[in-house]
Amino acid sequence: MSRTLIVIGLLVAAAGLLWPWLSKLPLGHLPGDIVIHRGNVSFYFPVTTMILASAVLSALVWLFNR
Repeated sequence: MSRTLIVIGLLVAAAGLLWPWLSKLPLGHLPGDIVIHRGNVSFYFPVTTMILASAVLSALVWLFNR
């Protein structure tokens, strides 16, 4: 359990350090993401981005639990 927490902490720290480059990835603007603009209101629901993130995180969890 503690090994998993250390790995997660290192991944979060690495993501924080690499944020200037990670923010330039097209995540959040993929085909299938729902964006609705009506007047002064904008609604954004990242369907495809969440499916992709879920698949990647599930694969990582599966690799760590092998």
